[in-house]
Amino acid sequence: MYLCLMQQPLGKEVAVVGGGPAGLLAAQRLAEAGCRVRLYEAQATVGRKFLVAGHGGFNLSNAEDATPFAARYAARTSDFAGFLAHFSPTDLRAWATELGIGTFVGTSGRVFPEAHHKPADLLRAWVTRLQALGVELHVRHRWLGFGPDGALYLRNETTGERTTLQPAATLLALGGASWAKTGSDGAWLPELERAGVSVVPFMPGNCGAGVAWSEFFRAKVGRQPLKNIALSCGGATVHGEIMLTDYGLEGTPVYALTPQLRAALATGTPALLHLHLKPDLSSTQLLDKLARRKPGKSVASFLGEALRLGSPVPTLLRELSPAAFPAAPTEAAALLSALPIPVTGLRPLDEAISTAGGVAWEALDEHLMLRVRPGTFVAGEMLDWEAPTGGYLLQGCFSTGAWAARGILHWLENSP
Repeated sequence: MYLCLMQQPLGKEVAVVGGGPAGLLAAQRLAEAGCRVRLYEAQATVGRKFLVAGHGGFNLSNAEDATPFAARYAARTSDFAGFLAHFSPTDLRAWATELGIGTFVGTSGRVFPEAHHKPADLLRAWVTRLQALGVELHVRHRWLGFGPDGALYLRNETTGERTTLQPAATLLALGGASWAKTGSDGAWLPELERAGVSVVPFMPGNCGAGVAWSEFFRAKVGRQPLKNIALSCGGATVHGEIMLTDYGLEGTPVYALTPQLRAALATGTPALLHLHLKPDLSSTQLLDKLARRKPGKSVASFLGEALRLGSPVPTLLRELSPAAFPAAPTEAAALLSALPIPVTGLRPLDEAISTAGGVAWEALDEHLMLRVRPGTFVAGEMLDWEAPTGGYLLQGCFSTGAWAARGILHWLENSP
């Protein structure tokens, strides 16, 4: 437990702007340390994106070991190794248990609340805990920017009234730029730029990929899954299930390869995904099965019987292969192991599950404090980081929120 310097009866006042996981956890830790915390959220309720994200499968975290877990944050691996050591997946599960929400590890390694608990249950228990700690929650209050001497400008979205605050410390946890309907619209970025904070333009993360399917393919295939496949791009390979859609591809493997696709698309040409349709077979096993094809057997029948590759695989091969399905087993195996899919672009920013970009790391010190505004800290999706789905996004928000709270307490203990 970190202690806040208690020179005044109520402790020092901290403003938290943003009611997502990073802001809420930081508010809880600061209040537990004795600070007077006021939290401001632009939406009508806190945790809007937290609730929406839970609709698709509420993974709080992941049970992966610490080293590979930190590596999920790619370029920020070393930073997140520290954040995760400070507030780990184990700490997150213990925190949820303290709120009365038990958790379990699924077969994929993802950490879920127990079956009878929903995201709203956790959020309700969390808000109750914050209120018991004395955290003041002010909804429908939008941050407008900075004033002189570190002041914060906020507007009551209901009355239009403007408020000026001058807390001892501030945490900004305003979210990224995806799912604007939840309040995560990135509207804060120009304000920070005006304040001299270095920022990185937002880019979609964990999103679908566009493919220029033919009208024939769209009409015949529509929306269908491909299960037990592997997808590769830029030297990375991800196993799982994808969904063929009218505009391209969706699914966890596609989302996980978004950084590689962005890099390839930045060259101005279509990026290539390579689809392995039978990754559960060794190359020898695949060749052996393909060698058993009898003359006259249709491609669709053969693939269905020998490899259990039914609809829509034959249509997909017809769409993407420049010629007829190869008769030679080695050529057929090469095609089935690395079917090239040209990606024309990524889905729009607001459709993305998460975003890359935001506050640049060079704008922050080791405590996540803005270098140009001492006493102002940043956490959560505002920071320029990304991670795949599967619990890594939420854990990253929780861990940076806890780390920033620690930095704020250090600041309060050492500032005049």
